[in-house]
Amino acid sequence: MLNAIFSGDTPRSRPLTAILLVILVCLALGPFLFDGTRAFSTLGMICVFIVVVASYDLMLGYTHIVSFAHTMFFGIGAYGMAIATDAMGNNFTAILVGLAGAIALSVVLSLLLGLLSLRVKAIFFALVTLAVAFAFLSLATQLYNITGGEDGLRVRVPRELGPAFRPFDGELRGFSIVTFLSGLFTEPGNLGEVLRESVFKVRFSGRELMYYVAFVVSLLVFLFLLRMVNSPFGRVLQAIRENEFRAQALGYRTVFYRTAAVIVSAVLATLAGVMFALINRYVNPENTLDFQLMVFILLMCVIGGMGTLYGSVVGVALFLLAQNYLQDLLRLFAAQVPEGGVMAELVAPDRWLLWFGVLFVLSVYFFPTGIVGQLRIWSQRRKPAA
Repeated sequence: MLNAIFSGDTPRSRPLTAILLVILVCLALGPFLFDGTRAFSTLGMICVFIVVVASYDLMLGYTHIVSFAHTMFFGIGAYGMAIATDAMGNNFTAILVGLAGAIALSVVLSLLLGLLSLRVKAIFFALVTLAVAFAFLSLATQLYNITGGEDGLRVRVPRELGPAFRPFDGELRGFSIVTFLSGLFTEPGNLGEVLRESVFKVRFSGRELMYYVAFVVSLLVFLFLLRMVNSPFGRVLQAIRENEFRAQALGYRTVFYRTAAVIVSAVLATLAGVMFALINRYVNPENTLDFQLMVFILLMCVIGGMGTLYGSVVGVALFLLAQNYLQDLLRLFAAQVPEGGVMAELVAPDRWLLWFGVLFVLSVYFFPTGIVGQLRIWSQRRKPAA
């Protein structure tokens, strides 16, 4: 059963399986395990960026197409939703129109980019996509009457997806993992009080409903991509990655497969942009089209492991957790060391970018094939010889 769900591509590593299970449980029960707005926002962004990074890995990891226009398609989805709801109001018709319009535009642009790969290869194709992405960013910044310019647009979500909507009366109870672990660290001898403080109230509203929509969509997209890369279509993409000329000699129409990979990747990135707009409810060039976001997507893909898909889940979770909570972790360490010393300076909360860079360098050094790839290699070495 599980083998069929994962299309025969199981984690193949016990530590990796454990990590994926922890991530799955945390995302599935997130609103009941993590208290606070920031935690809720982080969980939603993990769901969104799993789709973004997994779709990018389809191009980079499985087909070896280096594109810097992925954020453009992400931005098309986000802006498509923002423009549609701004013009048509906060209703589901506007959501459907925005989704359909954004996907249609992404299909056309990705088809043009895919056909462009007929004449432009490798690094030159990457540079062309970079130019296209910057051109789209400039367009979104200058068309103030449509996109809101640098100020961006607010996304008007339907009432059923907002905090005012209550699917049912009453309150639920959650158990804050962060509060519990923090209490064990600061007050290890007061377990009863720590347990009481870890329980919090959950008012299930439209926000949580939207979160679970994003969670289900990200799970289905991941399983869809897993099926795709393990199908005959995916095998051809991997053959193109290894040796495109040999794939052509075997009779495969490599241009068709490369273009199809670009289109599928673009459509899924657009879908992620739509979810981002509905969860974040605010869209501007900085949070959807900025080149720094493209670098972050590339880093998530590399950290997790290119050409694995599971790497997108691990890479996104680790990257966003470090980005959002590394400063808080350093604050805890800073409280445990003497003030004024070298160590206090090193673990100061405002040094979080330094440690963020150190963590990335260490991950590349100790996991040269990405976390997923390296865990699989280590598990393979531990297997007894037949």
